[in-house]
Amino acid sequence: MLTKPLSIEPNCRKRGKSTPKKRMDKDEREALILNEAVCFFAEHGFEGNTRDLAKRIGITQPLLYRYFPSKEQLIERVYDEVYVQRWNPKWENLTRDRERPLDERLCLFYKEYARAVYDYVWVRIFVYSGLKGVNINDRYLAIIKDKVLKPVCRELRFEHNLPDPDDIPITEEELELAWGLHGSFFYRAIRRFVYNMEAAVITDEAIENDVHVFLNGVPAVHKKVLEKAKLL
Repeated sequence: MLTKPLSIEPNCRKRGKSTPKKRMDKDEREALILNEAVCFFAEHGFEGNTRDLAKRIGITQPLLYRYFPSKEQLIERVYDEVYVQRWNPKWENLTRDRERPLDERLCLFYKEYARAVYDYVWVRIFVYSGLKGVNINDRYLAIIKDKVLKPVCRELRFEHNLPDPDDIPITEEELELAWGLHGSFFYRAIRRFVYNMEAAVITDEAIENDVHVFLNGVPAVHKKVLEKAKLL
């Protein structure tokens, strides 16, 4: 449980000079380049160039390209490291377990999710990706839509005695309801790691409040959404 506020500070260190050189094997140097690239893009966005990244690491640009032949390939590895590797497939079952009340399931999911993604590099790289047009956002949000939001909508249908999505597909307006919950969580992360608001931290209580506000408000509009779409 998040008994204390979760506000992970960056492990990235902004340096005015390159790191000391030492002998490394291939795997060690590749890991160093990747870790520094994660910090570099989190600090400077995707406008940052590989020449400056190489200087930061203390290697030559040609050596960097021996490990990552293009900036695009390096960004792809950053995406895998920061987003794909942090996704836990077990999360996908948390919202579907009808042995638990829905509010308990949603709280549990977002507490687990917060531990993995609520930090400096995850948030800032995600924001920079959207501003630069790098497709990290598109791919990751597709995962969120399919593995989080659609299951939430399905469980809301079940809770409110509305038709199963297998009979009547989930509408975009319904998805917007679920995006509202997810967005409240993400906006707190934006306030913390983009706006640098120290008070914007994640606690168990904050997550539970978001979930309860959502669940207490959604019944009043959920049925109307389907009626408006002439699906009921």
